Amino acid sequence: MADELRDLRWAIVASQHRSLRQAAEALNVRQSTLSRRLRDLEHRLGASLFERTTGGMRPTAAGREFLEMARRIVDDVDAAFARLKTHSRGESGGLTVGVCAALSAGNLRATLMEHQDRFPNVDVKGVDGRRVGLLSDLSADAIDVAIMTAGSAAWADKALPLWSERVVAAVPEGHPLYDHEVIQWPSWRARLSLSPSATGALTTSVFY
Repeated sequence: MADELRDLRWAIVASQHRSLRQAAEALNVRQSTLSRRLRDLEHRLGASLFERTTGGMRPTAAGREFLEMARRIVDDVDAAFARLKTHSRGESGGLTVGVCAALSAGNLRATLMEHQDRFPNVDVKGVDGRRVGLLSDLSADAIDVAIMTAGSAAWADKALPLWSERVVAAVPEGHPLYDHEVIQWPSWRARLSLSPSATGALTTSVFY
């Protein structure tokens, strides 16, 4: 298949330059190599693609028809490979994102909008759910990624922090955390009631 495509490409270049020498230079191959490959192609087809003269070469009637089809074939193959490459890099195709309902706005919305701007050929579908359900869907390949605030030891090697946000809560005076102006999230989780000015950093991550 690779040899056939190469021969088609070389024949197309030869028809564009109308000169075997110039075509060989454009392809960075020896003129004798190009001539031999074109002869082999004509032999396989059982028809002459080019009229060769001392002034150069030009496609025959059969050659013009064949080269037009060859261009369509080469263009289709190039387009198919381009789509495959962009798909493998995540630049095209579909993406199903599982999201905790509480994250439906703010940074997440801005992130998804930026993704859409950068990769307009990716069709993004959002799925709301709870943490346990999203991780279950992720394991079952029902979604491609899950965005949530709570971590998971089982997914530690497949988690990527996205952003951190400050969180504010209020508790009565005299609470053990009352005098703390800033509280880290582990301490916050350990105590379900907080001080009037207690703030913490809540990190949102993507699991894949």
